[in-house]
Amino acid sequence: MITAIGLLATALGLSLVSAVIPLLSIELFAVGLVVSDQPVAWWALALVIAMGQIAGKLLHYYAGRGAIQLPSLLRRSTEMSGRRRRYQEKLARFRQVCQQRRWWARGVLLTSATASLPPFAAVSAAAGLAKVPLVSFLVIGFVGRLFRFGSLTFAPEFATHVF
Repeated sequence: MITAIGLLATALGLSLVSAVIPLLSIELFAVGLVVSDQPVAWWALALVIAMGQIAGKLLHYYAGRGAIQLPSLLRRSTEMSGRRRRYQEKLARFRQVCQQRRWWARGVLLTSATASLPPFAAVSAAAGLAKVPLVSFLVIGFVGRLFRFGSLTFAPEFATHVF
């Protein structure tokens, strides 16, 4: 039998990978684990998954900031000077709007971290582009992810007690 620590370590690893590669579903793993007879508390699972997700989303954030070099397939071409200039102007305007409306930017970040609408991977990269402070990104993103996975992992337990 797998121990609770082993299951939580697996959840941490899978949540990290699924944060970087969104095609993997940590949600399915979490619900499957909670409804099985495994010795894992829903709140511990939610906490570990939220930590792994934020750690993985840091790659998106730093890529948005330009601190991580993306593979050439994912990078924007810089060949056309006019197109490059317009891109830089739009980026500067986006940063300015996010700086002027900090609560709006934080609200979008929290909504995305909680509901994944808009997708949290994209919002993480946009937060890096907008130069949202790292501490704000970490705290707001973690709170949103904790709420998301806390709700998700608590729901089966709640349903079994109510029904």
